Amino acid sequence: MTKRLYYDSPELREFESVVEGVLDPAAEQPRAGVILRETAFYPTSGGQLHDTGWLTLDSRDPFRVSEVAEHEDGRIIHYLEAPVRVAEGTAVRGIIDSDRRRDHMQQHSGQHVLSAAFIELYQMPTVSFHMGDDYCSIDLSAPVVTGEQVVGAEKRANQIVFENRPVQIRYVSRAEAEKLGLRKLPPAERDQLRLIEISSFDLSACGGTHVAATGQIGAILLRKTEKVRQGTRVEFVCGDRAIRTARRDFAALSDAAAQFSAQLWDVPDQIRKSFDDLKLLRRQKDDALEQLAEAFAVGALNEIPETKDRRLVVRSFADREIGFAKLFAQKAVRTGVPVVALVASTMDPPSLVFAQSAGGAADMGALLKQVLASVGGRGGGSRDFAQGGVPAGTNVEQLLRQAAATIGA
Repeated sequence: MTKRLYYDSPELREFESVVEGVLDPAAEQPRAGVILRETAFYPTSGGQLHDTGWLTLDSRDPFRVSEVAEHEDGRIIHYLEAPVRVAEGTAVRGIIDSDRRRDHMQQHSGQHVLSAAFIELYQMPTVSFHMGDDYCSIDLSAPVVTGEQVVGAEKRANQIVFENRPVQIRYVSRAEAEKLGLRKLPPAERDQLRLIEISSFDLSACGGTHVAATGQIGAILLRKTEKVRQGTRVEFVCGDRAIRTARRDFAALSDAAAQFSAQLWDVPDQIRKSFDDLKLLRRQKDDALEQLAEAFAVGALNEIPETKDRRLVVRSFADREIGFAKLFAQKAVRTGVPVVALVASTMDPPSLVFAQSAGGAADMGALLKQVLASVGGRGGGSRDFAQGGVPAGTNVEQLLRQAAATIGA
C-alpha cells in the first residue's frame, strides 16, 4: 500500500520517493503508470478530483502526471503522458501542480463548510458531493431548497470563512468516532478514521486535502439549485473559482446591460419586457399571416371556375414556408364551397399539403402517399388533410400537376 503523504501534510508540494512498480501501456490503458513507495499526489476519490504535476526520474526531464488513481489494493498509480522505462528502486522526485491542488483544497473545504451550514440552519444533510473542473455541487436530502435558504446558507458559510477558523486533521478509532457526533459516519470499512475538524463548527470523516484555516477558502458562492432524484442539487464555487465566476457573470451582465442601454440591476426587467414585446409581435405576425392566407385563398377561389361541383386550387409558394402553405390550404377549404387544395412550398425543405372540404369525395391521405412514393418522399394524413416532405431538388410543380390530374380523373 502506498504511503499517503497528503494525509498529514496537505500543504506538501514536493517530495522524494522510490519507484515500487511500473505498469506498461495496455489496450485498456494506453498510458504508463508508476507506483511509488509514498506520494503527495491525491488520487480521484470521495468526490475530489486527482492532482496533476510532474515526476523526475533519474536525471531525465520531468514526466507530466496527467491522472492519479487508487488501485483496489491501496496502491496509488501515477499515469504519465509520455512513455517511460524505469526500474524498480529508482529514486524519484514529485512536484504537485500547486494551483490545481489549492483549487481542490478550497472547493473541498468549502463543501464541508457549506454542508455544515445547511445542517445547522435547515437540517438538510448532504448525501453526495461532486467536484468538476468548473463547478462543484452537493446533493441535499431535501425536496425543495428555497431562494431564502440558499442565501442564508451562503451567508452563514462565508461567515465561517471570514472568521478564519482552524481546520485540523486527527485520527480516531471507529468506536470513538461513533461517540463524537460526526456530520456523517462513513461505512464500516476501516478501524481508524481520518477526521477533518473545522473548529466549533463541523467534524467529518474525510480522506481529502483541506486548507489549514477557513480563511484560505477565500469565498463561497452558490450558483443554482435543481431537483434531482435524491433531493436537491446545489451548485457552488469557492476561492479563485468564485472570483473567476463572478467576473465572468459580471462581464456577461455588463454586456447585456449595454445592449439595453440600462443599468446592471435593470437587466432582468428589460429582458422580461423584451419577452413580452416578442410575444406580442409573434401574435401580431400570426394574425397577419392568417389574414394574408385567407385573402390569398379567397382571391385564388375567385379566379377558379367550379367544376364537378367543386373548385380545384393548385398553388406553389416559392417565398413562403410550409406553415403558410398549410394556412392557405385550410382557409381555402373552409370558405363554404367545396374545394380541393393542392399546395406546396418550395422553400428548403420542399413540402406538400393536400386538403379538401369536409365530406369531399377524394382521399387526401391516399393521394399524397401515391405522389410521394414516386419521389421517395415521406408523409401522411387523413382523408381530408395530408402533409409531407420531398427530397431537395424535387420538381414540386410536377408533383402538383400529377396530383391534379389524378383528382381530375
